[in-house]
Amino acid sequence: MTGVSPTRRTFLRAAAMTAAGSAAAAVTGAGPASGDPSRRIRRTREEHRVVIVGSGFGGGVAALRLAQAGVPVLLLERGRRWPTGPNSETFPRASSPDKRMLWHESTPNLFGKPLSVEPYVGLFESVAGVNMTALCPAGLGGGSLVYQGMTLQPSEAVFNEHFPNALDWQLMNRVHYPRVARMLKVAVAPDSVVRSPQYLAPRQFAKRVRAEGLPLQKIPMPIDWGYAAAELRGEMKPAYTNGDGAIGVNNGGKHSVDVTYIREAEATGRVQVRTLHTVRQVARRPDGRWSLEVERTDESGKVLEHNELIAGTLILSAGSVNTTKLLVKARATGTVPGLPDGVGHGWGTNADRIYTWTSPSIDFGTVQGGPVVFGSPNWSDPKSAFTVIQASLPPLPVYAGTTMMVGFGVSSGRGVISYDSAIGDSVIRWPHEGDSEIQTKHIDRTVRRIAGPDAVLTDTNAVFPSTWHALGGANMGAVCDLEGRVHDQPGLYVIDGALMPGTTAACNPSMTIAAVAERALDRIVARDVGTVI
Repeated sequence: MTGVSPTRRTFLRAAAMTAAGSAAAAVTGAGPASGDPSRRIRRTREEHRVVIVGSGFGGGVAALRLAQAGVPVLLLERGRRWPTGPNSETFPRASSPDKRMLWHESTPNLFGKPLSVEPYVGLFESVAGVNMTALCPAGLGGGSLVYQGMTLQPSEAVFNEHFPNALDWQLMNRVHYPRVARMLKVAVAPDSVVRSPQYLAPRQFAKRVRAEGLPLQKIPMPIDWGYAAAELRGEMKPAYTNGDGAIGVNNGGKHSVDVTYIREAEATGRVQVRTLHTVRQVARRPDGRWSLEVERTDESGKVLEHNELIAGTLILSAGSVNTTKLLVKARATGTVPGLPDGVGHGWGTNADRIYTWTSPSIDFGTVQGGPVVFGSPNWSDPKSAFTVIQASLPPLPVYAGTTMMVGFGVSSGRGVISYDSAIGDSVIRWPHEGDSEIQTKHIDRTVRRIAGPDAVLTDTNAVFPSTWHALGGANMGAVCDLEGRVHDQPGLYVIDGALMPGTTAACNPSMTIAAVAERALDRIVARDVGTVI
């Protein structure tokens, strides 16, 4: 998913202290109570040429490129559309979480503490598994809504160590990564912003990184930094400059997928977007086409309509967890015969680690600007590459002398998403200490070097193992080819994080998911449109 956001870290920290969070079911899980069981719910049936499930970095790319090739597309998103602009209050603030954060299918507790919250089609769900909880986005634009925005491209050496060489890093470096960067309008924070008092915490991180002789660079972000500058001039309410804008940026200026790829796709006139549509099951029909069981809901999750959609082409872009859960269920229940044995396997966490960093000797400032300015990419050894970034806290009532650091890297640890017939749903199963090699020998040691000898560090993953960067489950090679074509299933594609080999080469996933999708669509348009599609 996606970049790592400080407010995400903050939410997890706040949840641990206030029990303001949840564990949740995924898109293929049991639906919410719909009120009176005798209530008749309308049933409809439609036929389409192409249906895309999910609207993040994979689905957004696929919708635009197919539309540009003249193909009509129906794009389904379970969440809502989140229009925003200067000084809006569209998104919740991490400093004061509310129902807008949480997906309505959440179980009502976290860390054994009860949670009472009004059901809502919130921005993310927490999918609790064995030894790991995956945080999964919901909303038009997918993970681009709730990621911090780090748009990192792997080095050639690290990429080739962990991805099939046939992807051709040289071509992607020349064509597909730059194309994504242009679409998302990525830019690093200007020095004029970084020099402001609100950005003391990033400067302190940079100072400590340099003092330890570690690599340091500004992180490209899909951000119009002019919005941050306007906030500093007092022309807008703070959203970037107070560290409070990662769970959706209220001021606008964030080039998320909904306002880039999807906006351009809709402008072609060939893409129909339907929000508040949750796919419960997929099946292969006797005629070779695809059938989807879909629920249309209101913003509380109440089911308003059951819809059967039939499509010649089905593209799954619901994210690593939810794409995989749909496929695992289809394989286990036999609705799609002949799915590869590798479905559900090769699932990874991108080795996410989230730290609170408290220091009595370092002034981080009472206000910490974001989204992300600096990172330390430690990529000299492709087999143990990792990245550490500083992530700012949103405003706190009192100065706590605390900021955040986040690490992620390559790891051989892999889990599985498997179907449990007793509950009728799929479950994440992660090996205990699955990322321990990269964590203990590399990420943790480096974070402690940066923090300094008098710092107090809290590894939140040790208390609550979690990932915002779920990857794999329908991996290229084992389940799909490099373009996401599912083996022996003509017309079925996976274009999202589920296609990744459990890692994105020591980078947050968004840039590589989008670039792999761009590469895939070049070939799908050239070879499949007019034949398979």
